[in-house]
Amino acid sequence: MTPALRTTPDPEQPGTTPPPVALTIATSDPSGGAGIQADLKTFSALGAYGTAVLVALTAQNTRGVTGIQVIPTAFIAEQLDTLFADVSVDAVKIGMLANAAVIRTVADALVRLRPPCIVLDPVMVAASGDRLLEPDAVADLRDRLLPLVDLVTPNIPEAATLLARPPAQSVDEAEEQARDLRRMGARRVLLKGGHRLDSDESTDVYVDAERTRLFNAPRIRTRHTHGTGCTLSSAIAALRPQRPGWPEAIGAAKAYLTEAIAAADTLAVGTGNGPVHHFYHWWGNRDAAS
Repeated sequence: MTPALRTTPDPEQPGTTPPPVALTIATSDPSGGAGIQADLKTFSALGAYGTAVLVALTAQNTRGVTGIQVIPTAFIAEQLDTLFADVSVDAVKIGMLANAAVIRTVADALVRLRPPCIVLDPVMVAASGDRLLEPDAVADLRDRLLPLVDLVTPNIPEAATLLARPPAQSVDEAEEQARDLRRMGARRVLLKGGHRLDSDESTDVYVDAERTRLFNAPRIRTRHTHGTGCTLSSAIAALRPQRPGWPEAIGAAKAYLTEAIAAADTLAVGTGNGPVHHFYHWWGNRDAAS
């Protein structure tokens, strides 16, 4: 799928174009570090207009998840149909979907609505270790949703779960697993190695039909990494309509996330694994903000 670029001029501001519209289909995080809240912050930080369809609510903070309440699937479908009936969506990011029924509902909507650009973050387990996707839903995620999206962004444990094999222990093994995910039906794969591959760099492996490419960034030593996966996938969705290709969007998104992680210690949110700093550029520059 080729993302639609926003080229309609604004009659009140000649020479300008409206921002791309990005949609997140995901779950709420009351602590604001992950899920819908992180996605909307990321969209805004990177120049996209954010919209959202909620599929579930969580009771969680920076220390863990204590409960999940799934929204009825009929209402999820109604949210999507109502939004697309009025708003031209340029990019979709899909996050935590909770169970098989929600996955099937979202997959059916994607076939029906045909958004031009879809990024899937196959969220299964929170950074705290709490399970966010029911075990019987993995097959639906792999078989029904994966072939419909333009890019899937699993971390190492998620890729291993999708492939039903042990987690990759090296960049070479991560490359092999990324290629195997493509053979399973994914158009493009970005396998994230940031929190498992032991090195001084965070290395993500990108594979498409034509190339394999490594995206490296310095490993930031901090415990405040809540929502990194949500932030990276939503950053890619926000930037793809603004960049000439997927590698360019991924590179810019990873650079943004690296800076957001580097600034995370300046926040004081919660007593556990805190969020990254989505607005590090603006909040760290008071003159620019004013």
